[in-house]
Amino acid sequence: MNDAKTELGRKILKLKKGKGLKWTDVAARIGQSPVWTCALCMGQMSAEPHHARGIAELFGLDEEEEATLCEIPYRGAQPLPPTDPLIYRFYELILVYGTTWKEMIHEEFGDGIMSAIDYDMQLERQPDQKGDRVRITMSGKFLPYKRY
Repeated sequence: MNDAKTELGRKILKLKKGKGLKWTDVAARIGQSPVWTCALCMGQMSAEPHHARGIAELFGLDEEEEATLCEIPYRGAQPLPPTDPLIYRFYELILVYGTTWKEMIHEEFGDGIMSAIDYDMQLERQPDQKGDRVRITMSGKFLPYKRY
């Protein structure tokens, strides 16, 4: 696990809050999507040097912190089951709908997986008179299992 990335993520969250920024603002600074930019700052992605430079300039990070943004992360270092209620709900979605997603993907595409590497995601607010909803759109490349 990379504790430096975790600590840097906490620092960036604090600086972002202090500057009154949203992830869309930070993402625009480096020319990436808000989801990817947030994942980078939370320690789950590795930056290209120009992305790290933009983040470092925006938040006043030092050279060591800038270099940390470029390191390959140890991804997915969450406890199972997750303890945070919001993250747990995603885990619950997988527990309840995972077999359904698997069956339907296999029916449509065949034997394979949806990539989480060649992957896009958008998150948006969907107004609703009964209370706003969270809309998450995920798109991952289908990767068939190879027969050998």
